Amino acid sequence: MSEKKISNDMELGPIEVVVQRDNVNRALSQLKRMMAREGILKEVKIRRFYEKPSIRSKRKRRDAERRRRKEMRKSQQQRRF
Repeated sequence: MSEKKISNDMELGPIEVVVQRDNVNRALSQLKRMMAREGILKEVKIRRFYEKPSIRSKRKRRDAERRRRKEMRKSQQQRRF
């Protein structure tokens, strides 16, 4: 039986935030941080409207280039120290 690979687009599980007594604001900010870290807000903004496949591939290439440049900057900063 073959195993299915989990793609980056698939959700692995729900985000849980434990709310302690009278600490709703802290729990809300914690939830927002977790969602930002997971990229959920970015994904919602992208999927808000239909994106043509050609535009999607251009965006993915642009994002990959941006990530590559960021990694290059990080590695150069580490070499300086």
